[in-house]
Amino acid sequence: EAFSRDKMLRTVCILAICASASAFAPSPNVVLKGSQPASLKLPSAPRSARSNAFGLRMHHGDDHDILLRAAKGEETNRAPVWLMRQAGRYMKDFRAFSNKYPFRKRSETPEIAIELSLQPFKAFGTDGVIMFSDILTPLPSMGVDFDVVKGSGPVIFDPIRSMDQVKALTPIDDPDATTPFIREILGSLRKETEGKATLLGFIGSPFTLAAYAVEGKANKNCFQTKKMMQNNPEIMHAFLEHIAQNIATYACHQIECGAQVLQIFESWAHHLGPDDFSIFAKPYADRVIELIKAKHPDTPLIYFANGGSSYLERQK
Repeated sequence: EAFSRDKMLRTVCILAICASASAFAPSPNVVLKGSQPASLKLPSAPRSARSNAFGLRMHHGDDHDILLRAAKGEETNRAPVWLMRQAGRYMKDFRAFSNKYPFRKRSETPEIAIELSLQPFKAFGTDGVIMFSDILTPLPSMGVDFDVVKGSGPVIFDPIRSMDQVKALTPIDDPDATTPFIREILGSLRKETEGKATLLGFIGSPFTLAAYAVEGKANKNCFQTKKMMQNNPEIMHAFLEHIAQNIATYACHQIECGAQVLQIFESWAHHLGPDDFSIFAKPYADRVIELIKAKHPDTPLIYFANGGSSYLERQK
């Protein structure tokens, strides 16, 4: 049954989660459609039916851009398959890199990031290839430095707690100067995936980035952020506005470097009730989307609010 436009728009934010089950636990009747990258040397086989190392049959042809078409609301003969955390430690080859190099070395060195981005595509033939990066990658461009500590996760060295700190933040005027690796990573990936799969970029939504920067690290209670929201909302709003303006610039840069679809992750939405979501998260996500669409009206955007299912109606 073809997916109608309305059905696709209702389900687009959860397709990646469903894809995990499809990719890792296929039934005997499942056909995972996709393509092999040109750099993968395989014995000759009929184009219509090659198998990868996992025994999943992969078909070539018109489905190479199914993810892009589905994201645009077009009818497709099936749901596209990709994983939100596509490159990851579930893969032995990925762990070999993570054991050797720290996170920022991996994500900011083009040849490593390109390899890690392509690993799941080579293994599973997914319909999308996602740039290997992190939602925090643009923060240093705004004057908020961070690192990823193995076993602990991201650490912000100087958490944002005052209006003076917000006023001292820098704009992202030239992404090529502050994140020069992005153009090479996405440009190379676009060449690798052209005619084979859809290339996705991604950003963190303003609230999630602000919460990370205020807390200084992942925190299950998000206490400092909630304290600022309640006691000093003017600081939070000023910070969110700065992030929204500049993360939109960074997102547009990804599109201009080759990303065909952009994912916007509200990873910390589960810390918010419906009203706080409508005050501190949604307006700034909407602002980012507005700024991106002003420059790239035809690029599909996927907004995913983790843990926000209790207020789905507010995410429209």
